[in-house]
Amino acid sequence: MAEQAEDSIPKGESVSSPDKIEEKPHDLDSSSSDSDSDDEDKLEPSSSSAMDRSFRLFGRQKPVYHVLGGGKSADILLWRNKKISTGVLLVVTVIWILFELLGYHLLTLVSHGLILTLTILFLWSMATTFINKSPPRLPEVSIPEDLALNVALSLRTEVNRGFNILKDIVSGHDLKKFLAVIAGLWILSIIGSSVSFLTLFYIVFVLLHTVPVLYEKYDDKVDFYLEKAMAEIEMHHAVIRAKVVSKSRAVQTKLKKQQ
Repeated sequence: MAEQAEDSIPKGESVSSPDKIEEKPHDLDSSSSDSDSDDEDKLEPSSSSAMDRSFRLFGRQKPVYHVLGGGKSADILLWRNKKISTGVLLVVTVIWILFELLGYHLLTLVSHGLILTLTILFLWSMATTFINKSPPRLPEVSIPEDLALNVALSLRTEVNRGFNILKDIVSGHDLKKFLAVIAGLWILSIIGSSVSFLTLFYIVFVLLHTVPVLYEKYDDKVDFYLEKAMAEIEMHHAVIRAKVVSKSRAVQTKLKKQQ
């Protein structure tokens, strides 16, 4: 009986020990899940604050796709459809090579293109009369009235907006905007004196096909460095403005003393 009691005791311990062992992983899982949830709670505010900071920069409250206007133009600029974007870039590159590198002129190119097209269609129509086949079906090309009106209205709106911007610049209320416009026009005049208009257009076109894509991919880093640069510019602008104001006051006090 004593031996049976001694045998029963270790068996009881061996049966109860897996229960104790099984309870420990549950405790570890619960503690680890709690720590993971705490870590997630800690990470969420920082990510949301980063998003708020990036969206507040320059007043951009929308994604780049909506800033570019959305639709097919934004799809082309952001390379949503790589075939169309590549085709447009190749066509513009070929036009730039023809006019800029090969010295082709627009009137010459249009005339040669029309000569080639009209000759092919005329010979095709003549050949069908001898072969007893139907002549080629030419599509009817016409500009819709609604499209012409929409283009005219949009052009009118943009021209009026440009006039309002110029009026706001020369009103004398915002010195920083006036200096920025003068600096931009001065830089544009320097570029125009050394680069032709077609080359400048091609450079701008290539930049429009590369900069928005790169900005959409690295917008957090770009916004961070632009924010630092704008802070530095604001600081230097405040210092220069304070110096100008102090000098103007000193001149006014001297004039008053002389009077």
